[in-house]
Amino acid sequence: MLSFRHHAVSIAAIFLALAVGVVLGSQTRSDGFIPGKGDRPGSDALIAENDRLTAQLRAADDFLSGSSGKLLAGNLAGRSVLVFAAPDADSADVDSVTAALLAAGAAVTGRVTLAEAFTDSGESDRLRTALTNVVPAGGQLRIDAPDQGSLAGDLLGQVLLTDPATGQPRGTDPERGLALETLRGGGFLTSDVQGPAQLSVVVAGDGARAPESNRGTILARFAAGLRAHSAGVVLAGRYGAAEGPGAIAVARSEAPLATITTVDNVDHQIGRITTVLGLTEQLNGGTGRYGTGATATSLTVVAMPH
Repeated sequence: MLSFRHHAVSIAAIFLALAVGVVLGSQTRSDGFIPGKGDRPGSDALIAENDRLTAQLRAADDFLSGSSGKLLAGNLAGRSVLVFAAPDADSADVDSVTAALLAAGAAVTGRVTLAEAFTDSGESDRLRTALTNVVPAGGQLRIDAPDQGSLAGDLLGQVLLTDPATGQPRGTDPERGLALETLRGGGFLTSDVQGPAQLSVVVAGDGARAPESNRGTILARFAAGLRAHSAGVVLAGRYGAAEGPGAIAVARSEAPLATITTVDNVDHQIGRITTVLGLTEQLNGGTGRYGTGATATSLTVVAMPH
């Protein structure tokens, strides 16, 4: 029987075409290099090659979709996971990540969808006020946190995630309910949470487009705030989130955020599988930067610690 390592290496080989396709796509279609066929010698051949690789990617996605159950089975058995969705997260990505978690045997205890106000620096004071009013008994909030993302991760990590040392919830059901209701009432999030979880996944979108926006920073620091109170956190998004001011780019560039695992191709099946394996890796004390972005260090988790 093939080991998990052999399965993972096979996945990486299949998706080598993806990395090549991304490079060809950027060379042939960016900056007007090839706006139409025949504009420069060889352009038709490059476009045809890119289209061929795109077709291979679709086929690989289909293959992995059919194989993900076997690849993921049991990886998160007995574990509970809470899913957070950024304001710009694609609902299909969130649903697909949730399906992958369930395929791995995880109990998904709920979903929290962050509103635009949550990552709007103009709402910082109002969010801080709401957070400081719902600290659970015995809890302590980092009121000196540099931004609303860190503070929110600190609070929601205590309220919604279990203590990694004991596995026990930090807050009571009424305290969790009060915190979520207060933030819902303030227009900061919507939620459907049945109970606390050991792990969490934060699903980002395709990146903060405006260079002056700090929304990517707020989201990345939110994920790190959650990680400080949990057994593992993965920040997963699309390719654009790993560029410029995107959340994944920020998480990979700031040393204090290195405790979270990042995945920048969650819109493909390999990214959803990697998101699950990234949580397993976190449980074993590891982290990684996965995907096809320039700052990724590996396509997927190719080996798991025993």
